[in-house]
Amino acid sequence: MRQIISLLALGLILGLPGCAGKPGDTTSQGASRLQHMPFVYRMTVQQGNIITEEMVDELRLGLTKRQVRFLLGTPLLTDFFHSDRWDYTYTIRRRHEPMQIKRLTLFFEEDQLARIEGDLQPDLERAETREREDLIVTVPDWEDRRGLFRRAFDRVGDPRTD
Repeated sequence: MRQIISLLALGLILGLPGCAGKPGDTTSQGASRLQHMPFVYRMTVQQGNIITEEMVDELRLGLTKRQVRFLLGTPLLTDFFHSDRWDYTYTIRRRHEPMQIKRLTLFFEEDQLARIEGDLQPDLERAETREREDLIVTVPDWEDRRGLFRRAFDRVGDPRTD
């Protein structure tokens, strides 16, 4: 009887790791199975340069590297051996949706934009139909927020400046 119980215990111990997951199952490789449930919160993860249609529509062939950097920002990837190629990559993973990847590659010749490749292309018609929004900045009036001692020193005269 004791041998049967010890054999069952040994079989149970050796058999339990097999219940961990299927060989091709990616969830058993460190990720929790609860992570894929619909009620579990997953944070939105963004990486790279955010590139919008408005930004790409401002691109024109012949722009200098400095002008392109002003419009799109510093490229995510610059190759030491190919300094005339700039790669802008943007990835976003929203909750349980698959990752979205947007790529934009710019090629320069003699410090001038020569070619544009990628998911977004400049569209002159789209740029012309878009209404420009005026940026209005309001600055509040200055309020005297000096303390009691500072106001008193200003009226009498600061003894440290004599």
